Amino acid sequence: MNEMAVTGLLIVALFALLGSGVWIGLTLAGVAWIGMELFSSRSAGDAMAVTIWGSASSWTLTALPLFVWMGEILFRTKLSESMFKGLAPWVNVLPGRLLHTNILGSTIFAAVSGSSAATCATIGKMTIPELTERGYPPERVIGSLGGASTLGLLIPPSIVMIVYGVAAEVSIAKLFVAGMIPGLMLAGLFSGYLMVWALLNPDKIPQADAGMSFTDKLRASSELIPVVVLIGGVIGSIYLGVATATEAAAIGVAGSLMLSAYQKTLSWQNFKAALLGATRLYCMIALILAGAAFLTLSMGYIGLPRHLAEWVGSLGLSPGLLLIALALFFILLGCFLDGISMIVLTMGVLIPTVQTAGIDLIWFGIFVVIVVEMAQITPPVGFNLFVLQGMTKREINWIAMVCLPYFLLMVLAVCLLWWFPQIVMWLPGKM
Repeated sequence: MNEMAVTGLLIVALFALLGSGVWIGLTLAGVAWIGMELFSSRSAGDAMAVTIWGSASSWTLTALPLFVWMGEILFRTKLSESMFKGLAPWVNVLPGRLLHTNILGSTIFAAVSGSSAATCATIGKMTIPELTERGYPPERVIGSLGGASTLGLLIPPSIVMIVYGVAAEVSIAKLFVAGMIPGLMLAGLFSGYLMVWALLNPDKIPQADAGMSFTDKLRASSELIPVVVLIGGVIGSIYLGVATATEAAAIGVAGSLMLSAYQKTLSWQNFKAALLGATRLYCMIALILAGAAFLTLSMGYIGLPRHLAEWVGSLGLSPGLLLIALALFFILLGCFLDGISMIVLTMGVLIPTVQTAGIDLIWFGIFVVIVVEMAQITPPVGFNLFVLQGMTKREINWIAMVCLPYFLLMVLAVCLLWWFPQIVMWLPGKM
């Protein structure tokens, strides 16, 4: 069978399993098994065992459950209340009011975790209950969280950036610096969208709290000091080279436990509930990651990513059309693969094509990361959608629809980077 027929068959199998109610992780593994058994000479059984074990035992991923546990601990402290007390006086004057805490919180935490799933899980644990209780529309609460949490891939440190830097043989430090302004720009676009929506729908936003003087605002912001100290400790340990991301996550857990003890919320019941909550959430994510890893291996044996990449490279397109084709290509792959797998499987073929077209590899790295961000909220295999589904128990299609405006804003961001490449290249050029 040719590649298009194989792709069509796997898509049909994927939707058939999803429609029958099979768990997402098991669906991905099932589609991978079908692909390997029917279209490759490799035995599916031992490949599945080795791949799932390798995915589950990955040292890089140990940061994820630690950050999830950190979020569970902080969720059971007064941090959520403190965050809103500190931010509310300042964002209440903006159209959309407290919805901006999703954007601000995700932007700050993105500089800690390097993972969109961890950002989504941690910030969501704090903001979803608080905003829902205050009467904000659920579609805006969950949509803004799903979109903003993708910043975990763009704002350094980012695991995806490290993988790209190794694959493309470019400076990871320059990639980190290059991602800072686009990350803040994207956060600004998200907040701008919320402002426009709020101005058009003023009746759907709860009333603002009573006005406060500047001194009172500063006094209320003192509630954020424990958060700033904790985030500063985690970020500082990474940027100073004192700790890896995993070690920094452990520092975050220790700091959150100390903060919980300081606020007198560290009871045995809360500790156990936080540990069990983190275990349940990470098990859901880990099963998806394991299934995606096996699907990645299966597609690698079949050769679909390589053939698609070679086909795109053979079209002889202009730089602009090439980037449009690559964006569509990565969005299509994002329906089946996680971001790291997409980069690992395709960069070896695409990098020579990109260099031939005269596209800077640092700029292209940021472009790839933003397109991979789009895939995080693109069904059927958008990881952030699954994290939100596990937290809210909502239908995956509904979550995808409320995240759609943020997908379109990422498309706008890519266009802005193409029209104004110095948004990416200015800071690295100062190094």
